[in-house]
Amino acid sequence: MTPANASTALATVLVDELRRCGVTDVVLAPGSRSAALALAAHAADVRLHTRIDERTAGFLALGIARTSHRPVAVVTTSGTAVANLHPAVLEAAHAGVPLVLLTADRPARLRGTNANQTTDQVKLFGDAVRLFADVPAAHPGADEPRQVAGWRALASRAAATAAGSLGERPGPVHLNVQFEEPLTPDRADGWADPGAGRGHGGPWTRPGDPLRRDPETLSRTLRTVVVAGDDAGPPARVLAQAGGWPLLAEPTSGSRTGANVIRAYRLLLGDEKLAAGIERVVVFGHPTLSRPVSRLLARDDVELVVVRSPSGWTDPGLQAHRLVHAARVEGTVVDEAWDLDDGEPAAGPDDEWLQLWQDRDHEVSRQLDALLAGRGELTPQQVAGAVSAALPPGGLLFVGASNPVRDLDLMVAPYQVGDRRMVVGNRGLAGIDGSVSSAVGAALGRPHSTRCLALLGDVTFLHDSNGLVVGPGEDRPDLTVVVVNDDGGSIFASLEQGGPAYADSFDKLFGTPHRVDLASLCAATRTPHWRVDTVEELRHALANPNGGIEVVEAVVRRDNRRELDAAIRLLASAGAQD
Repeated sequence: MTPANASTALATVLVDELRRCGVTDVVLAPGSRSAALALAAHAADVRLHTRIDERTAGFLALGIARTSHRPVAVVTTSGTAVANLHPAVLEAAHAGVPLVLLTADRPARLRGTNANQTTDQVKLFGDAVRLFADVPAAHPGADEPRQVAGWRALASRAAATAAGSLGERPGPVHLNVQFEEPLTPDRADGWADPGAGRGHGGPWTRPGDPLRRDPETLSRTLRTVVVAGDDAGPPARVLAQAGGWPLLAEPTSGSRTGANVIRAYRLLLGDEKLAAGIERVVVFGHPTLSRPVSRLLARDDVELVVVRSPSGWTDPGLQAHRLVHAARVEGTVVDEAWDLDDGEPAAGPDDEWLQLWQDRDHEVSRQLDALLAGRGELTPQQVAGAVSAALPPGGLLFVGASNPVRDLDLMVAPYQVGDRRMVVGNRGLAGIDGSVSSAVGAALGRPHSTRCLALLGDVTFLHDSNGLVVGPGEDRPDLTVVVVNDDGGSIFASLEQGGPAYADSFDKLFGTPHRVDLASLCAATRTPHWRVDTVEELRHALANPNGGIEVVEAVVRRDNRRELDAAIRLLASAGAQD
């Protein structure tokens, strides 16, 4: 059917073309100026998610895009609604997550006139987006077929840019769309073009494959460790096993499987004798978790090889000798179908170097487990370990920033290659905002997951408690959110400001106790809630999910966090001295 008016035509064509280009999910935060886009999305063959909070909407889209590996569209009205997307946009930009932002705007003639809900939305996100276009309002009778062709070409380019199909990194794109009234399809204004796209439902433009580059060949002559940061993927694990090298993999790397994983690598890097033996580091993904790794990457006595990933590359010490697009070990041929690899490559030639790391890792890990078990109380590390152990093959775990991801890093259960566990988090900027919404989105974006879990701190959970507001009729995944509640920001206890010199001001400035009754908060959104304070109770809760979104609150102490972290760090150095 031919749209009745120009605004309906513009919105319908944009949404239809994005659908043709592979967009299957649209997240909407309601508004008046965006009515045409909302109605077009409702009528289209897409999965539509509605949220009352634009920040929540942005992070929900981020989670869906992260696990579905498809661009997700976000629709907002004008004014402050657009600005509320900025945190999610920044995370998507740094993490290489594809988002298509469709922000409705008043016509350009109203800018600077103090018209209601009108501000300058042009390039509001600056360089954080891969592509920006200020789309003029549609006009009936003004060469309508050419307008339609321009809209479809722009939408297909936006989708391809967001997905990284044009050779750039994936990430967010922003189409700021001006709409003239009428904004609903029941009023005609003389528009006559049907707005048809290419035949057979195909996209307007098909991008070619980006240029592929041959992998860099690495010799076996240097004692090497492979560092796998966020979104490194299986190539890091495959390279480590091909070379017989230790694999220092973060939980969200997608690499933490197989025999070469070093569980306590962050502690072992504190063993000066062991760390001094490192001659080369190969970096995949975006490592963000630890100062020992950052110090390793900044050393000027190691050769640093950085492998480019969708989120760019990490070289905080500006020491990289080589930036490569892929890597392989001398004398080996590595299958590039990483996600199809379900077997263990043969052990590499440098078994003595790897064995040294594995022996020390086994020793320190045993001491760590004994230390935690001997505390006589539930610790944050034990919570992380129980959650990791509860993740079955094919499962999904979203982990929040701050202490939870670091505790998980020490406690990840041994995972087998090919079990298809997926561990993700917002590691682009490692912020705590939007984590509940991102976890819900991640679960929605991976509907085939056998179990969906999230591990968050209490401040992170409170920061996005609006993520629990899911309206009737909305898709609601089965997701168990484990909240480690120590009544404040314990991450700071282990940093400089947590030292004795700042004890008088610590709680006011950093600890920030909140005293929130999480059970009551969950009750307000009809979210099932369990409260546990022992490992046994936590395991029982994890083994008996209610279905839908539920919260398991694990209560731990904060007043002894600094002392506990110090005791853990001493394990590696004490073992080295022995």
